[in-house]
Amino acid sequence: MSTEKNRATLEHVFAETAKGNGRPFVEMLADNVSWTIIGTTAWSKTYSGKQAVLKELLGPLNAQLDGPNIIKACNLVAEGDTVVAQAQGHNRTKSGKEYANTYCWLFHFRDGKVVKLIEYTDTALIETALEPPALAP
Repeated sequence: MSTEKNRATLEHVFAETAKGNGRPFVEMLADNVSWTIIGTTAWSKTYSGKQAVLKELLGPLNAQLDGPNIIKACNLVAEGDTVVAQAQGHNRTKSGKEYANTYCWLFHFRDGKVVKLIEYTDTALIETALEPPALAP
């Protein structure tokens, strides 16, 4: 897939996450995706496979948010199979804490799907706003 198509995919995905629709984000993940959150928090690790991402990361995160997970991209830089996205979350937890995290994601594409995602984020905010992840049912 070309650089332009990879960038266009993420432009569409983030147009939707800005409205609280995370379905396109999940749909672009390959079944064998690996998603690594850098750091030393309870959330920081490599989630291997789409089912692990859903059960161990996105499910527990969404269970703590008060409403849909809203994330807006501020900047996208694409080269070859890699797109770097700088993004800003606009969320609150069910316990009333502000969770407006800042992200830098490296998306690695293969055949139109994200096969590797590396996340750099405000880990101090994760530790103060979120509870450790509990597995989603």
